[in-house]
Amino acid sequence: MAIEVIVVEDDARLRSGLMEIINSDPACVCVAAFGSGEEALERAPALRPQVAVMDINLPGMDGIACVRQLAERLPALQIVMLTVYQDTDNLFRALAAGAHGYLVKPARARDLLAAIRDIHQGGAPMTSALARKVVEAFRGRAAQAQPPAAGQQPVDGETGELAPREREILDLLAQGFSYKEIADRLNVAFATVHTYVLRIYKKLHVRSKNAAVARWLGYQRSE
Repeated sequence: MAIEVIVVEDDARLRSGLMEIINSDPACVCVAAFGSGEEALERAPALRPQVAVMDINLPGMDGIACVRQLAERLPALQIVMLTVYQDTDNLFRALAAGAHGYLVKPARARDLLAAIRDIHQGGAPMTSALARKVVEAFRGRAAQAQPPAAGQQPVDGETGELAPREREILDLLAQGFSYKEIADRLNVAFATVHTYVLRIYKKLHVRSKNAAVARWLGYQRSE
């Protein structure tokens, strides 16, 4: 069955273009397009789409606030941001709010369609330049403060609740390692890594790898 997608974009011409691109792929169908976050929140839950393509700079409610509320109402929804913003602040705020991918406008049609298919299959689509920013931000923070060793008192805040092994796994996730690669590096079973990741999600109150990494890097949900 085709992947059911919604678009949230205030520019009418771009919104129409995105719908056309999505519907040009037999594997996808755009079930609705909204010009504001408020409209998306009102109508999207009844449609139960699988993927959302979301702009950040929306009139009224911004895209990040919309992502947070959509993620709460539709936990299975996979959200990819499509925006002109390339700064790390907006990137991590979006990921912490519940977005699963992040593309920069103007995105080529093939890149957008590939991102939709990737995110639907559990991936986290992101341009290589943005992925590099994630890695650089992680390295910079890691250089400033190393996680406490076993037996030390944890630091204040949510990340302080993580056990040393959970921190180690989160470090590897932030560096781009897959579950299987982490299992091989730590000499544990794949299922063990998956269990640790679920614990991390629960402790950090997130539902995706990107959101967990964003929290680890010190970016909290915006108000």
